[in-house]
Amino acid sequence: MRQVLLGHGASRGNALGRARVRLPHALEVAEEHIAADAVEAEIERLHEAIVVVQAEMQATRQRLHGALAHEVGEFLDMHALLLDDPELLQGLDTLIRQGRYSADYALRLQRDRLASVFEAMDDAYLRSRIDDIDHVIGRLHAALHRRDADLQGVAGEILVTDNVAPSELVQLQAQGVLAIVTAAGSTLSHSAILARSLHLPLVVGAAQALQTVNDGDVLVVDGGSGQLVVEPGADDLRAHRQRLREEKRERKQLYRLRREPSRTLDGADIKLYANAESREDVAEAHALGAAGVGLYRTEFLFLQRSELPDEEEQFRAYRDVAIGMTGRAVTIRTLDVGADKADRTGLALTNEPNPALGVRGVRLSLARRDVFETQLRAILRASGYGAVRILVPMVTTREEMLAVKRLIQRAGEQLRREGHEIAERVPLGAMIEVPAAAIALPSLIGTVDFISIGTNDLVQYLLATDRGNEALAELHTPMHPAVLRLLSDVIRIARRRGKPVAVCGEMAGDPLFTPLLLALGLEEFSLHPGTLLEVRRAIRAYDLAGLRAGARALLRARDRDAIEDWLRAANTGGGGAPPR
Repeated sequence: MRQVLLGHGASRGNALGRARVRLPHALEVAEEHIAADAVEAEIERLHEAIVVVQAEMQATRQRLHGALAHEVGEFLDMHALLLDDPELLQGLDTLIRQGRYSADYALRLQRDRLASVFEAMDDAYLRSRIDDIDHVIGRLHAALHRRDADLQGVAGEILVTDNVAPSELVQLQAQGVLAIVTAAGSTLSHSAILARSLHLPLVVGAAQALQTVNDGDVLVVDGGSGQLVVEPGADDLRAHRQRLREEKRERKQLYRLRREPSRTLDGADIKLYANAESREDVAEAHALGAAGVGLYRTEFLFLQRSELPDEEEQFRAYRDVAIGMTGRAVTIRTLDVGADKADRTGLALTNEPNPALGVRGVRLSLARRDVFETQLRAILRASGYGAVRILVPMVTTREEMLAVKRLIQRAGEQLRREGHEIAERVPLGAMIEVPAAAIALPSLIGTVDFISIGTNDLVQYLLATDRGNEALAELHTPMHPAVLRLLSDVIRIARRRGKPVAVCGEMAGDPLFTPLLLALGLEEFSLHPGTLLEVRRAIRAYDLAGLRAGARALLRARDRDAIEDWLRAANTGGGGAPPR
């Protein structure tokens, strides 16, 4: 019987297929005891499953490159660390030996015990780590039964599940899954961000999906609107085919924009930079006509290994990016890791009570100056091969930037004495993602040559919301008056002081926010290469003067509804709606 379910569109795209329902693992494991003489064999079976899962994750990592290596690798590393956790492993062995439980039921008991510990924690980030435990336990449970994490046979099907991990998405797409529907999840989660990069349709928050959809049901999924139709009728199928035709036409139109300028209707040129972290990303950015690389992440050199990269290895990576952009600007962000990311090198602190507010970004760099100076030397050496800029993450104080400047000056002097050819001047920038840095920008901006606004963290810190917490999905949004006013202030101050300013978070890559950012005065965007053409098309559809004229009305908006009204008016040529 036809039913319509509503969720939240997290990754655009349309799919028609049969449902594959995956229930939470905890619902599938019943209590089971084993004979005393079977205990050692059961423990051995569990250890073999652990080895299988470790090998699976290593194989998945080896298939990744570019942005996927960063987005997915971080979670694979976290899961690998969990598999090495003595508390997890010894607890499982003890349950099997002392309780004579089956390995399956021991997994469930250990999962529930760890979940109760995490759920009692005050820190929202640490509470969210139970998702990682669930995914690791699920992989182990599947390996015990020689099946591929419940993912075999999904080719041509639509996965309906409670939640999905970023590390699963690449595997699901490779196996031919058409779309994913989750009962939980947030449109701003890491999984949603990655699904958009993969162009894999995703609907999250479809709360009734697990209770309503059965294996084999035919589904139509609209990843844009968040609508899910179970057992569609003739009208639904016609509408689906029409959407597919529109998608195909849209892709052709976007492809034609590769060589077109990012220019508004009234002739204003806007710079579109690409976020990157690999040669593949750089090549794609170059092919799409990016103005340069606005954010080159260096973490991939550190997070995928057990030892720190030396100066020569880093230099070669940065040099190749500079050469690849053939004279266009390349902004290299210094190391941005902390306890909230899986780090096998021992560089980041462990067991911080609140990693999101801990020793990360520039704080870690200044605490480990030996590592930081090695990276700065490598970046400065790469400056001899192209227009390199240095971007410092997680800046909070003026003193941090002054300390970085001193280290750069000293490293430059050393390199010149050693006979290296480096640029006479390498621009230095700060990432504005801590609200204190945004508010105190007038006293900070004299220490930098440019700034880049990291909206992902800025919104999270400003609104005190974890973007991965589905309960806060409605509150965690850039469409909050405080966010817009802070962005406006930062952009205005930077422009007044003659300093280039870009936005490099998810907000920059969403065409929905393009008119809003243009109205606030932004002239430089840094975004994932996969969304560059969509944003270019959006820019070419607007009259910049009209948007700027509507900025005052936008900043008078008192709530999200008023901001959405302004956006609707902007998209119909109204230049923004009056405040409500």
